Amino acid sequence: MRVAIRVRPGAGRTAVGGEHDGALVVRVSARAVDGKATEAALAAVADAFGVRRSAVTLVTGATSRTKVVEVDGGTDTALRALVGT
Repeated sequence: MRVAIRVRPGAGRTAVGGEHDGALVVRVSARAVDGKATEAALAAVADAFGVRRSAVTLVTGATSRTKVVEVDGGTDTALRALVGT
């Protein structure tokens, strides 16, 4: 399944949940330098959906805070729980 995410780098702790303009919010402690925040966000999404990191791939938005990722094995139920609806 494809999921739009909004990455918020430099957070106090890594967390996945909530919604911003229709995208799942992913807070990561890593800074947006050399793709570290993107990698941390992909790992956090994998953990939140209960899949391996290799099951989450970046589709678009490598340098943007808003990204689209493909989650192999992700479910609509898990997404709804993370967004909070």
